[in-house]
Amino acid sequence: MSEAISALQGAAFEGYVRVSEAGLRGMISLRGDLSAAKVKAAVKKVTGLAIPDQRQIVFAGEKGLGWMSPDELLVLVPYDDAGATVEALQVALAGVHHLTRDVSDARAIFRVEGDRAREVLAKLSPTDLHPDRFREGELRRTRLAQVPAAFWIEDGGITVVAFRSVAQYVFDLLKTSAEPGGEVNLW
Repeated sequence: MSEAISALQGAAFEGYVRVSEAGLRGMISLRGDLSAAKVKAAVKKVTGLAIPDQRQIVFAGEKGLGWMSPDELLVLVPYDDAGATVEALQVALAGVHHLTRDVSDARAIFRVEGDRAREVLAKLSPTDLHPDRFREGELRRTRLAQVPAAFWIEDGGITVVAFRSVAQYVFDLLKTSAEPGGEVNLW
């Protein structure tokens, strides 16, 4: 069996903020009726977390749940726990209409860290990143330039998730946006 590697093997760039590929993280897409009591109970049983409100993300240790749409959650776990978490969700949701898939290897995850991390993302996304409009605990599913992405504030920086197939493109976008001399002093 081959060893799992991240899309860009830890690529990093030091600009006026730090941009780095965050490595492997377990990511599971759970589709179903998020308002159903059985779905809520199963998610809580397996993750220890309650389903977050619209456009929110919640964490407990290394586990997280992100609201992606009215019928989709992003379940975050340590990379090595993804397969077992999918199995546990499928058992807990037996008899309930749902779709649970491990998407860890189909995604790339990045960190943007520094005082002006918001500014770097604001240059690339139509999302209002003003500190009064985008706060810790909020998740945005949007785009960066021409590709879909999601991001949230976590541990003092911004975590960005995109498709693995566009990982180099996303890294290059973030890197270019973080080039010294490109500061625009938005806030």
